Amino acid sequence: MHRFFVPPSAFQGRVVQFPPECVRQMVRVLRLEPGCKVIALDGSGGEAVVELTVLTSQQAAGNVLGWQNNQREPFLKLTLGLALTQREKFEWTLQKVTEVGVSSIVPLVTRRSLIQQPALALEKYPRWQRILRESAEQSGRGIVPRLDEPRRLPDFIPLREDFEMALMAWEGESRRLISAVDLPPNGATKAGLLIGPEGGWEDEEVQAAEQAGWLPVSLGRRILRTETAAIVGTALLLSRFEKI
Repeated sequence: MHRFFVPPSAFQGRVVQFPPECVRQMVRVLRLEPGCKVIALDGSGGEAVVELTVLTSQQAAGNVLGWQNNQREPFLKLTLGLALTQREKFEWTLQKVTEVGVSSIVPLVTRRSLIQQPALALEKYPRWQRILRESAEQSGRGIVPRLDEPRRLPDFIPLREDFEMALMAWEGESRRLISAVDLPPNGATKAGLLIGPEGGWEDEEVQAAEQAGWLPVSLGRRILRTETAAIVGTALLLSRFEKI
């Protein structure tokens, strides 16, 4: 069944009124008809099986047949601090790390980022949020990853205390693989992972992160592009907490 994230206000008792962006997709792209069953997601992990009763170019509505809990969310809530890079690459990365399972994303301005003004990134947020929503729908997730406001790296690394694990992927690290890093003795439910820009982190940035409590880790012997590192790092870390 096709999946659609809708705002809480869309649920009116046993009836769901789908927002305009869902209507366009149902009618123009998927060519659904009244009687088709879809899944409406409330964004908190709950999902309703809905039978469409009204579907026109202007309106889509349906009746809730039943509720179920989403079973595809990772156990580990992972916040990805992702250095801003070229637009197409950054957007592709947003799509893929959503599929892999990140819980939130913080665009980072670093010394070697292509974008140096956080306000410039904010202009792209409506498009980026749409990419996250569509990717979450496609991959069967129960939530849309949160897209936080862009931050400069020195403003973000002091938030290390928000995480039980705080890791920084760095090509200069040769002793500690992310796939083998020691886990907290009592486990972890929240983690942060920093992924640098094209050209990598500057030494001063690594030193500042270490002083704030971030642990440099290696993704392997090969030098990865930013977008590859984000996907590989996310997958390797989440896989250590995956429950089948």
